[in-house]
Amino acid sequence: MLLNQPLGKVFRTGFLAVTPGTIGCFMSREELTDEVLAAWLDEQLSSGLMAEIEKELRSSESLRLRVAALSQRRDEGVHTVGAIWRRQRLSCPPRSTLGSYLLGTLTDAENEYLEFHLHTVACRACLANLDDLESRQSEAAGSETTERRRRIFETSAGYLKRPSAD
Repeated sequence: MLLNQPLGKVFRTGFLAVTPGTIGCFMSREELTDEVLAAWLDEQLSSGLMAEIEKELRSSESLRLRVAALSQRRDEGVHTVGAIWRRQRLSCPPRSTLGSYLLGTLTDAENEYLEFHLHTVACRACLANLDDLESRQSEAAGSETTERRRRIFETSAGYLKRPSAD
């Protein structure tokens, strides 16, 4: 299958040749590693890559059996450090750090890491959190302005006089 998708969690699996921001290479069913299939099970891949793998799964019994075996191993409690790391999102910053990123209050090193995590790795969970924070920030800014105008009007209403008709 030909992959040319925005870079997602696949970056961590290390199975593809990567150019900044994209994955571009040809993969056969045999080249789909257990790491990639586990990331697919955890929904950690880009939507385009997820769709490509699902398409391959529909046409390959052997690939479906591999995914079933991976799922069964996970259900039996067989875990790798990498799987635990991905599932627990240990490299993802807390939501408060994403808020600090939006406010521009992070150190250069923290900002550099978040830029990498958000724009190069393209972590879907963190991008969703960031999008939510941005929308809440814009909603709050709009309501604060309206509230401020209302308070100013209410407190200054008695001080305003109509011009006399002299």
